[in-house]
Amino acid sequence: MGAEIFADWVKELPNLTWIAGQTPVEVIRQENRILGVKFQDYQVNAKITLDGTELGDLLALGEIPHRWGWEWREEFGELSAPVSSNELTEQYPVQSPTWVFLAQDYGQEPAPPLSPLPSYDLTCFQGAWKNYGVEMFLNYGRLPGDRLMMNWPIAGNDYGVNLNRLIGSPSEKQAFLTEAYEHSYNFAYFLQQESGKNIGLAENIFPQQNPNYHSAFALHPYYRESRRLKGKVTITEQDLLPQAGGLVAALPLFDNQVSAIAIGDYANDHHYPGIEFPLLPKSLRWGGRWTGTPFTIPYQAIVPENLAGFLVCEKNISVSHIANGSTRLQPVVMNLGQAAGMAAALCIELDCQPQDLPVRQLQEALLTDKLAPSAVIPCYNLPPDHPDWLSWQRHYLDNPEDYPLDGNCPCPTMDYQPKYTQLFTGIFEKIGEQDYRFTEKNADEENPKIWQLITERPEVNEQLLSLENQQLISVLGRSNLGGEWLLADKIID
Repeated sequence: MGAEIFADWVKELPNLTWIAGQTPVEVIRQENRILGVKFQDYQVNAKITLDGTELGDLLALGEIPHRWGWEWREEFGELSAPVSSNELTEQYPVQSPTWVFLAQDYGQEPAPPLSPLPSYDLTCFQGAWKNYGVEMFLNYGRLPGDRLMMNWPIAGNDYGVNLNRLIGSPSEKQAFLTEAYEHSYNFAYFLQQESGKNIGLAENIFPQQNPNYHSAFALHPYYRESRRLKGKVTITEQDLLPQAGGLVAALPLFDNQVSAIAIGDYANDHHYPGIEFPLLPKSLRWGGRWTGTPFTIPYQAIVPENLAGFLVCEKNISVSHIANGSTRLQPVVMNLGQAAGMAAALCIELDCQPQDLPVRQLQEALLTDKLAPSAVIPCYNLPPDHPDWLSWQRHYLDNPEDYPLDGNCPCPTMDYQPKYTQLFTGIFEKIGEQDYRFTEKNADEENPKIWQLITERPEVNEQLLSLENQQLISVLGRSNLGGEWLLADKIID
């Protein structure tokens, strides 16, 4: 679906050509300048080349300085980083990928039976949903049509055996991929055998590039970590954490100017199968649930130190192994792609190298893009549809000293009219700090539906903070079975 959308975009602009099915085989480099890329059947000469590959392939092909794996604590002063090599870092040089697949809940109909592949090992999946129950486990990735997205880290389909093979020879990488696929397929078999539900694999989901792979499986694994550029600035754990006494990370400054070009807020999430790895907390309560502290990506993290004609825009940005646990997420990567693409276009228009691009000009281009204006400053109460959104974005870029520690700008609350919602009436309860329960009043008084009440709307967040315990309220919102959430768009008290 994403490829179809992208193809439609390309068709709208006659100066774009989309070449598919090609693998880079050489980076064309002249001293400290990248001039393009050779593929099996093509050579593309370019003023600016962007590496958007899953594993930072151009970094290796072009011998561009980069990192792979862990850094020790002394390098960046990250308190969550290990002091030196240990059993964990030896076993998992990078985070584990997951070969995601779509299962199908066949309900009362018989599911096509699955057979385990030769590498099947029942024991590694035991306890996959022990702490959740099978219903919540299945609802975690439930999609329309009773399909179930399976990307499960707890005794699930993460796979991390001999991860250095990902950047080894083609045969080594293929061996890893085969094992990862078989591991994930066997997890599907385990679900069918052990869940007590009629679960099978969904049919005709992805194009079958490999005849040995089922069409329910994604075209390749979700890679959580890549080769990572050594850029002008390296994002570290400290750059993701909330400021002292605050609810947002500090804005990045470079040459006394705000250098933010993209936004993230995910918790620092690391995947090492079978091992718990504690990190400094960057999560906080907001809107009735846990979320991650908002942070920003500086422009200098996508620019090499001493190399012209080149930018990165994926998990391959200049980031530490520890901080990669937050920056690797898809919303951040998509945001980075837009920023890097805009930077490349501006470099060509201004006839300058990425190192010399005025960052404030890039930020303004992102903010005022006609098709997809993109925020560069995170504020809890400044959603993109706020009438003062642009003026406050510009204000904090030009006056970073005014950026509030609590992430709330002094702007008027907007009137929001929700769409596609239902009306729910029930009793509101405060369970703890930013932890709310809603007991729905319905015809079944003996077994009322109980939801965790959450919101994404800043004005509703403020309402939730002020409501009385055991108060009768009406909620305009949507239910989410995966988290047993009632997502409130408006509260009528």
